[in-house]
Amino acid sequence: MTGLVPTGLRVSAALAWRFLMVIAALYVIIWLFGYFSHLVVPVAIALLLSALMAPGVERLVKWRVPRSAAAALVMIAGIAVLGGLLTFVVITFTNGLPELQSQVSDSLEQIRTWLTDGPLHLEAEQITAFINDTIDTIQENQAAITEGALTTATTIGEILTGFLLTVFVLIFFLYDGPGIWQFMIRAVPNRVRDRVDVAGRRGFGALVSYVRATAAVALVDAVGIGIGLAIVGVPLVIPLSALVFLSAFVPIIGAVLAGTVAVLIALVANGFIAALVVLAIVIGVMQLESHVLQPWLLGRAVRLHPLAVVLAITAGLLAAGIAGALLSVPLLAVLNAGIRSLVHDNETEPEDVDVLHQDDQEPPGDDKIDDTKDDTKATWQP
Repeated sequence: MTGLVPTGLRVSAALAWRFLMVIAALYVIIWLFGYFSHLVVPVAIALLLSALMAPGVERLVKWRVPRSAAAALVMIAGIAVLGGLLTFVVITFTNGLPELQSQVSDSLEQIRTWLTDGPLHLEAEQITAFINDTIDTIQENQAAITEGALTTATTIGEILTGFLLTVFVLIFFLYDGPGIWQFMIRAVPNRVRDRVDVAGRRGFGALVSYVRATAAVALVDAVGIGIGLAIVGVPLVIPLSALVFLSAFVPIIGAVLAGTVAVLIALVANGFIAALVVLAIVIGVMQLESHVLQPWLLGRAVRLHPLAVVLAITAGLLAAGIAGALLSVPLLAVLNAGIRSLVHDNETEPEDVDVLHQDDQEPPGDDKIDDTKDDTKATWQP
């Protein structure tokens, strides 16, 4: 009976059920990650931070500092810098808030004048009725707002717990990251263990390159937009620059959101012309980032098409919210480097992979094609 089924239908059916099995497996994996999100997200963030801090630890170790002391020093320095930055931002925002409130009041008065005396010719009673309706709506939904506040308090507790878990995991990643990796790959069969080891090192090297380059791009974005905001005279320059720096770790979308916030504040505080100038500054910095900084700084170790980046961020945002958008591109970079290594890297020994300086190495899969060989199949035999 099988011979009576057309070949095209048999091939299509074989591909279909295999595709369904792959989708089912991916669904189970994503569901498990979502179920254990309070554990997975802190570990993933700790891995990102370890990729950023590991070069500092290795540099101190080369200077004959004990590894435990080196990890502790880098951890303390990182927490001090982050805590000092956040404290400075909060204090600056608090000090600048009264001025912003005054400017917002003036802007609202100008808007009211334009609505009544401008082309719309609205009556003052209509504006007052709209404001009263808004206040009534807020009062009617006070229970929902209170419930949201309680949810926010619960979220703050979860964030604090996640932060402590992240710090705890990060300590072990910095102190004994190679040992943890060697323990994990013991579960891999001996005949492919070296190849998996190389692929894992390539993947973490891509993560190091990604985090390092993204931090540099974020710093340039924050400085560039901050200088532009200061020249225009927009209030809260420091908090807005910090927002640009943090949002730059979500490629493309983060910069757009931070730029939108800066333009809106410029519109409310300084008027339409200033908002246009800020918009031009934001667009100019984003063009510099996308066409110069990212291609140059990311180098050859992390090569992702912009379409893949946008799709990964969108999928991460839909699947896991802000955390998914933050972690999707690093995950894609790791998978890209690891899979390319498994397919193309046949002869490299694990000790030959310099994880912390992979930018200077030739990534697998980019060498010229040798017509004398058949490179269409992956070779798994050592």
